Amino acid sequence: MPSQGDLPLEKGDIEEFGYNREAGFIWLTQKKKISHVFKQIKKMVSYEPEVTAFVETYKMKKVTGVTAKELLLWHCVVEIYLDNPSFEKLTFKTGMGLSRSLPASAFELEH
Repeated sequence: MPSQGDLPLEKGDIEEFGYNREAGFIWLTQKKKISHVFKQIKKMVSYEPEVTAFVETYKMKKVTGVTAKELLLWHCVVEIYLDNPSFEKLTFKTGMGLSRSLPASAFELEH
């Protein structure tokens, strides 16, 4: 499965993508739930058939439909942001208030 940065996409699975510029709201619907392992950091992430978020510069807030496995537990990811000005780390926050910063390079396109 090819990776497209933070969200692995499989050709033909995307049903709809939308962006409400005024509200900063994005949504993506796909045919099925997708799980992906980011090899560089050995993390599994699962994407529901519908993923939504509010976007700002270098940040996604109120994310829905994304869960990440940490140890044996799955956690809902609710916020993702890129540190500024270095852009070397991506930070992920869960609904429980936990956060984890990971190298941004781990989410670059895989060939």
